Amino acid sequence: MSNKRISIENVKEHLFDGMSIMFGGFMGIGTPTKLVKAILDSGVKDLTIIGNDTAFVDTGVGPLIAHNRVRKVIASHIGTNPETGKKMISGEIDVELVPQGTLAERVRAGGAGLGGILTPTGLGTVVEEGKQKLSIDGSEYLLELPLKADLAIVQAKRSDDEGNLVYELSAQNFNPLIALAAKKVIVEADVVVRTGEMLPDDVVTPGALIDHIIYPDHN
Repeated sequence: MSNKRISIENVKEHLFDGMSIMFGGFMGIGTPTKLVKAILDSGVKDLTIIGNDTAFVDTGVGPLIAHNRVRKVIASHIGTNPETGKKMISGEIDVELVPQGTLAERVRAGGAGLGGILTPTGLGTVVEEGKQKLSIDGSEYLLELPLKADLAIVQAKRSDDEGNLVYELSAQNFNPLIALAAKKVIVEADVVVRTGEMLPDDVVTPGALIDHIIYPDHN
């Protein structure tokens, strides 16, 4: 059996300046708070972060924005975090806004090894600027390129020793997708059980995708 357990203190060994990090969650729900704090405490900077949104100033990935650790954001919206907007306007960070469904599919394409996706979303808007357009069966589409990352930080309700994951309610949003699209995946689980204690049909993300597991304080 592989040993995927690492302490939260060991996370810094997997971080470096300028890296790209995917994160799950919607407005902070489903974003691994201990892992975000570990990234903040490590001192790494010039990060590219990829996820649905930048939550609030003090939740989700918000602290990374507030403490000037982020160089670029790729997200579907930033409206709930005023710091992101301020830093974008001042030129401190680069923000790429992507329609939410397109963002999910670009991450999925990255995880599946695809060269991109075709979508009509964004045609005739600023979204199409600088992008290739293709005509198929008389309809026009934008070519959207896949998204990948150096690291994915995943929040799960339950994990076993091998990293098989179960999510809770809406925390399932982007977490399963990013686990497919990064070179390395670290999961923060609320509960960790022995391998074999979870029903196979409950597993959403297979342990083969998970490199490391942060264990709860009580384990």
